[in-house]
Amino acid sequence: MSQLKEKLAVLPDQPGCYLMKNKNNTVIYVGKAKVLKNRVRSYFTGSHDGKTQRLVSEIRDFEYIITSSNLEALILEMNLIKKYEPKYNVLLKDDKSYPYLKITNDTHPRLLTTRKVKKDGGKYFGPYPNAFAANETKKLLDRLYPLRKCRTLPDRVCLYYHIGQCLAPCEFPVSKEQNKEMVQEIVRFLNNGHQDVKAELQEKMNVAAEELNFERAKELRDMVQHIDSVMEKQKMMIKDQTDRDIFAYSFDKGWICVQVFFVRQGKLIERDVSVFPYYQDAEDAFLTFLGQFYLKAEHIKPKEIFIPAHLDREMVEKLLEVKVYQPKRGEKLELVKLAEKNAEAALKERFALIERDEERTIKAVDKLGEALGIDTPHHIEAFDNSNIQGADPVAAMVTFIDGKPSKKDYRKYKVRSVKGPDDYASMKEVVRRRYLRLLKEQSPLPDLIVIDGGKGQLSAAQSVLKDELDLLTPVVGLAKDEKHKTAQLVMGDPPEFVTLKRDSPEFYLLQRVQDEVHRFAITFHRQKRGKTMFTSVLDDVPGVGEKRKRSLLKHFGSVKKMKEASLEDFRHASIPDKVAKDIMQRLNEE
Repeated sequence: MSQLKEKLAVLPDQPGCYLMKNKNNTVIYVGKAKVLKNRVRSYFTGSHDGKTQRLVSEIRDFEYIITSSNLEALILEMNLIKKYEPKYNVLLKDDKSYPYLKITNDTHPRLLTTRKVKKDGGKYFGPYPNAFAANETKKLLDRLYPLRKCRTLPDRVCLYYHIGQCLAPCEFPVSKEQNKEMVQEIVRFLNNGHQDVKAELQEKMNVAAEELNFERAKELRDMVQHIDSVMEKQKMMIKDQTDRDIFAYSFDKGWICVQVFFVRQGKLIERDVSVFPYYQDAEDAFLTFLGQFYLKAEHIKPKEIFIPAHLDREMVEKLLEVKVYQPKRGEKLELVKLAEKNAEAALKERFALIERDEERTIKAVDKLGEALGIDTPHHIEAFDNSNIQGADPVAAMVTFIDGKPSKKDYRKYKVRSVKGPDDYASMKEVVRRRYLRLLKEQSPLPDLIVIDGGKGQLSAAQSVLKDELDLLTPVVGLAKDEKHKTAQLVMGDPPEFVTLKRDSPEFYLLQRVQDEVHRFAITFHRQKRGKTMFTSVLDDVPGVGEKRKRSLLKHFGSVKKMKEASLEDFRHASIPDKVAKDIMQRLNEE
């Protein structure tokens, strides 16, 4: 703490960014300041709310970088958050994705719905209000413009050709000009040209009716009605056709809600609601969110954006490199006010959920640390083994950060050195592999390790951590009762039982950790066992090697489906008839 006081005393009175670090020298928070001296010192003086106290309690050191302006500090802050992904900043990152319609850049293009926007030469349209709206629009366009449907061209025409939704380039010649014309029509339709398409269809419908071709006239009438039902659901908000995003925010009790309205061709088609904590200034938190918002490929910058009147318009314009407006009157100002009202309402609704979620997660983590007599276990890793009478032994590890699963940090292990059903040896192997790797990579270690099992499994893990790796990370074992429910918590060397109230948040947290690691291990074991059974059935079949096994597994997915398959099904999997008959005979013997 004396080192912190010395560094606080010499902070500069200039703009810049600061990086807060924990005991593992890991960056846990990145912030920006107009005056570094005032902002950084404020964390260590005065009273704070609970979440800021938690942040400050973890700070053991900090760094700062001086910038020449507030805008430069904001840009640097965005880049540092992207680089370090600090846990106290992570909620500022928007993790939502919206459906788009995409026309692929292929010789024979396809029309797809997607949530990923890539620089692949394709044409993207959206975002759409939801997946249903995107799919309905795609269905309509499939009926109007029969582009290729199959991912890879098949050997013969499929159902889409027979119902008039594909020109079947797999079997019939389709010129470059035909594809280009259909793509241009789809682009026109999606760029607010659906009224023109509707008028053309109505004209064709009238001609068909005059020629007494009533079946065709009815089909065209249905298409016109479908255009009405799909495209007219979106309410016109602004008379011009400009694409724009409208931002507004509301804040209270250390939380901020940012509301974004997506307006495309004058229609409000979607909104984004993000609620997250902030630790100093609400306006700074909003600007950071705004700067990060378009870093995701899914968020395509429109021609212009609207922001509330009190913000620094010029700085936002330089930050986003897009035209920024602060409406003063009329329907455009009404849209900004509407976004603000929605942000206020959403924040009020979320407070109860936020408080309940904090009780279930953050407070549970704090109380668990107190009950075990250790520092708050922000980072928990849990292990479980899975096998059937020693066959296909596997293990799994799950990670919880501040009481919530962090699925990107989950790991699967195939047990290599253990033969037969030996849970203790399996646990030793995977614990050794996990923490040897972290030590070699100099990666942060967890605050608590949870072992699914009683005293035996706990002792096995401790023997590796303490005797082999010289690690003092706290370890607990979780034993289950005859109903397979979390029953007892064991800790220490020699292991002793620790009593937790069954209805306490900390007990519930451990129960969720144990259930999740067991689910993850069982799922992995079933996958591995299924693949082993599949390939072992084919071991003695002439003409089936490793490559063909993988091909069959990919095509059929399971032994059961392969047993039910016909000779024709094997032909579709590119298997010669003789080999297919041998496989079918082998399966019948099984």
